Order: sequence, then structure tokens, then C-alpha cells
Amino acid sequence: MATTDPQKAAGDTDAILAYLDTRADVAGATVGAVGFCMGGGMALAAAGRNPDRFAAVASFHGGNLATDAPTSPHRFVAKLRAEVTIAAAENDGSYPPAMAERLEEALTQAGVRYSTRIYPAAHGWMMPDFPVYDAEAAAQGWDALLALFRRTLPGGPRASA
Repeated sequence: MATTDPQKAAGDTDAILAYLDTRADVAGATVGAVGFCMGGGMALAAAGRNPDRFAAVASFHGGNLATDAPTSPHRFVAKLRAEVTIAAAENDGSYPPAMAERLEEALTQAGVRYSTRIYPAAHGWMMPDFPVYDAEAAAQGWDALLALFRRTLPGGPRASA
């Protein structure tokens, strides 16, 4: 965690997108991203750096999404074209209400289509190998993510039978 930040991750995404462009088995040019914990900010930054490529971004129990740092994820949202879902944990010290307000203000000012939800769960609730895993909240989170991808990505995931 100490050797990376959202800006570095966004730069790495350039290589990933270039690789996808070489694949005959990859259809379309738009992608979606999902990040957990610090990955939420990395997903936002990657989409902000590559607005023509990202149609959807989701952050689950993301932390430090709107700080004073020059590489803060909220600084990338002005260029976003993607629809964004922010799924936060209640009482999460890495994403307090003031930070949530700051991120939402940036998203609103940028005209980004977004939704937010505070889950009645602890930071890390989506991860089945974490002690705070919450199966019910995780199922709701996965449903929200798949709905986002179905709305925004051509040929995205199909609804389960």
C-alpha cells in the first residue's frame, strides 16, 4: 500500500487497456472497473484517466476517496464519463461522512451519473475471507455491481436464471 497510489494505478491501467486491445476474444472498447478498499480509488482514477474507455466504475468499502492529497481519487472525477456506484460501510474510519460529502460534491459538479449507498456492515464486508464478511450485504453489493455493468456495458453480464 505504501508504494502505490491512485495515479500510479491509473498509469498501469494504460498497459492493461493496450493489452485488451490486442485480444481478438475481447469485444468492444469500453470496460468497467470495480475496486475494493484502496482499489476503489484506483478504479476511479483509472476511469478518470481513460474516460473514453470506462463506462462503469464501482467502489466497495473504498477508503480515502476524497482527501487533500494531490493524487486523491476525487480529483480524477471531472473527466469521468462512466456511471459510478459508491458502496460504503457504515462507521468506516477510512471514509467518514465529510469525505463522502466531498466526493459526492465532486461527482455532482462534474455531472457524473452516480449512486451511493451506505451498507449496514463493516469495512471489508464484501470479502468472504475477512472476519467481517456479511453474506447478505455482499449479495446485495454483487447484485448492484452486476446491474451497473448490465446498464452500461454492451454485452455485459446476463441476469442469472
